[in-house]
Amino acid sequence: MNWGTKLILGMASFMLFIAAMVLIMFNSKKDALVDTDYYEKGINYNKVYNRKEQTKTDHATPEVQANRDVIVIRFREHAKGTAGLMRTSDKALDKAVTFESNMNNQVIIPASQLKKGSWRLIIEWISNEKSYLYEQEIIL
Repeated sequence: MNWGTKLILGMASFMLFIAAMVLIMFNSKKDALVDTDYYEKGINYNKVYNRKEQTKTDHATPEVQANRDVIVIRFREHAKGTAGLMRTSDKALDKAVTFESNMNNQVIIPASQLKKGSWRLIIEWISNEKSYLYEQEIIL
């Protein structure tokens, strides 16, 4: 086999590789890591920013302890809101929990049904008629 034949075979195999990658890309499902409502979230980001800043200003950052069985969130004062658990690797595993803190200003979320790994905990709550937002990465 001379060098011309090797060159043609190399080019043909490269073109087949590129064509296969294009077909795989077009036949794959949508990217699960991209929000479908990113435009609305961008417009409303000022509200999110204000809630995060309110948390810092009032020193209202909750204390989060996570282990395999439960996630315990301790607030400084009575709180009512939602806790979102987002799995960055699979949007189908995301979960939202509505809560109201108990007498000890704690919220206990069962975590035994959640997959092990990294989760993003997003807590939105109202306390003393003020809105707060806090985000934290947790490992189960």
